[in-house]
Amino acid sequence: MYYSNGNYEAFAHPEKPKDADRKSAYIIGSGLAGLSAAFYLVRDAQLKGEKVHILEVLPRSGGSCDGYHDVNKGFYMRGGREMDNHFECMWDLYRDVPSIENENVSVLDEYYWLNKHDPNYSLCRATVNRGQDAHTDGKFNLDKEAQKEVLKLYLTPEKDLEDKKISECFDDHFWNSNFWLYWQTMFAFQRWSSALEMKRYLQRFVHHIDGLPDFSALRFTKYNQYESMILPLQKYLEKRGVVFEFGVKVTDIRIKKDGGKKIATSFTYVKDGKEEVKDLTEDDLLFVTNGCCTDVSCYGDNDHAPDLSSIRPNVGDGWNLWEKLASQDDSFGNPKAFASDPEATNWMSASVLTKDPEIIDLIKKICKRDPLSGKVTTGGIITVKDSFDNWALSWTINRQPQFREQPDGSVIVWLYSLNTNKPGNYVKKSMRDCTGREVCKEWLYHIGAKEEEIDALSEKCNTTTCFMPYINAFFQPRKNSDRPHVVPDGCVNLAFIGQFAETPRDTIFTTEYSIRTGMEAVYTLMNVDRGVPEVWGSCYDVREMLRAAYYALDKKKLTETDLSWKDKILLKKAVSLLKDTDVYTWIKDSKLL
Repeated sequence: MYYSNGNYEAFAHPEKPKDADRKSAYIIGSGLAGLSAAFYLVRDAQLKGEKVHILEVLPRSGGSCDGYHDVNKGFYMRGGREMDNHFECMWDLYRDVPSIENENVSVLDEYYWLNKHDPNYSLCRATVNRGQDAHTDGKFNLDKEAQKEVLKLYLTPEKDLEDKKISECFDDHFWNSNFWLYWQTMFAFQRWSSALEMKRYLQRFVHHIDGLPDFSALRFTKYNQYESMILPLQKYLEKRGVVFEFGVKVTDIRIKKDGGKKIATSFTYVKDGKEEVKDLTEDDLLFVTNGCCTDVSCYGDNDHAPDLSSIRPNVGDGWNLWEKLASQDDSFGNPKAFASDPEATNWMSASVLTKDPEIIDLIKKICKRDPLSGKVTTGGIITVKDSFDNWALSWTINRQPQFREQPDGSVIVWLYSLNTNKPGNYVKKSMRDCTGREVCKEWLYHIGAKEEEIDALSEKCNTTTCFMPYINAFFQPRKNSDRPHVVPDGCVNLAFIGQFAETPRDTIFTTEYSIRTGMEAVYTLMNVDRGVPEVWGSCYDVREMLRAAYYALDKKKLTETDLSWKDKILLKKAVSLLKDTDVYTWIKDSKLL
C-alpha cells in the first residue's frame, strides 16, 4: 500500500491483484468502515461479492451512522455527520455508488449538486439570554498569548503530545475565547481531551479556518446519514452479491505467530443463541472494527429517561473483542486507554419532532430561516452560551425532511449536551436523568418560549434521547501505540478498521477516517496496485498557513496587531528583506500586509 495524489492515480483502475480468486473476506461490523472495506474488495481488489461476508451484531447496517424510525417511540438520530470537500477517500468511493433516489446519478453527484445549489452557512452561531443572538460575529477573540499557544500546539511533534490533555497546553484566557466555543461544541472536545488529536485537527483542517465560525466549510447530506450514505452503499454491495449476516456477535479471534508472521486462524461467533467457530486460512482475510463509540447506547423516549444500568468501564461488544485481541500481541493496541472512563467520554443527544407553528416561529427568529423551506436551516449547531455551566447544550436543524417518511410539515431538531451530569437551567435535573419531554422543555426555554407555555408546548413535540458512554472515547489522551496500525507489522490476513485503528495524519470522528481505514486495509492485504489518496496536505501549504494566520488574528494585518516596539522593528526589517520575493506576494495575498 502506498499514498498518492493527483488525477493520474485517482482516475486509474487497478489490475486484478494476484491470487484474488483464492481470497475470501470476513468483515466484523457493518459501519461505514466495514462497508467501505467491502466496497474496495469488490471494486478494486475484484473479489466476487459472494466471497465477501459482513457480520453485524445489530439487525441492520450502518453502525454509528444511524437514523431510524421507531413506530412506537419516534425518530432517532444519535448524531450527524459533517463533510469536507477534501475527504479524498470518501469521494473516491461515492463517485461509483448510485443514489437510492436516482440510479443514474452517483451519491457524490447528488451531494455535490445539493451543496452547490444550497450552500451551507450559519446566520446565528450562538445564543444568550434565551434565544438572543450572542453575536460571535465570525471572530475568534484569541489574545496574543492564546494565539501563541495555538501556534505552538500546531507545530509540536505528535511524539511530544502523547498522553497530554488540551488543558496542559492552554492557560485560562484561551477558554473564554470564541475559538474554544466553536471548537468544543463543533467537534465535542473537552478540556481533558487529547492534545494530540487537537493538533491533528488543527493541521487537517487549517484550510477551513475561515469557515469555522459560520460553518461555511461544511457540507451536509440531504437526509439523515443512514438514508443518504449507508443505504446506497449497502444496495451497491448487495447488487454485487456481498453477503450480509445480521444478528451475528463475534466474541473471539485467535492469532497464531509463525516466525515474523501473525495469522488469524479462527473466530468465534454467536448466532441465534448458538456458538460457532469459523476456521481461517491465510487466504481468508479478516477485517475487524475494533472498539465502537456508540457501544452500550442507552435510549430514552418522550416518557422515559435512558436506563444506564448496563454501563461498565471497558465493557461493550466492540471493546470486549478488541481486549481479547490486544491480549495476544502488543501491536494490537490498548482499548483501556479509550474505554476505561465513561464519565469522561459520554455525551447525550436528542431528536425533537414538532409541527407546532409557535415553536417553528421561535426557530425562525433565531436562525433567520424557514425550517420548512427544504433548504439549509441553522447551517450547523447553535450553541446555548447560557448553558455552558449546566448542560452545555447545542442544537441544529438540517434540511427538512431529514427522513423520507417524516410527516409533512414537521421539523426534526437534533440537540446534544456535553455535560450530562449537571442540572439544566430550567429543568433542574441532569440530562441523563430526564425524559424526552423534560429535555424538550429545557430546549424550549433556551429558544425563548414563554415559561408559562413551556409545558403545553412540550406536549406538541415528541422527543427521543440517547446516552452514549463512549462517544468521545477516541478523544482520550493516548500514546501513538494505543491505536493499532490498520495492518500491524507481520499480519498476513488481519486488519483493523474504523475509528480506533491508526492511520497517519487523518482525524478521527469523521466519515473520511472510517472509509480511509477500510481502503488502506484492503489495499494492504490484497496488494492493490493503486495509490490511496493521501490526507489533503494544506498544513504544508505556505499560502494556507498565512491565510489561517489572517483569520486567527480576526482579519487584522500584522501591523495592526498588539506588537512590542522591538517586534515592530523586526517586522519592518523582515518585510523589507522579503519585498522582492514571492514570499512577500504570498503575505500580501493573505491580507496580512
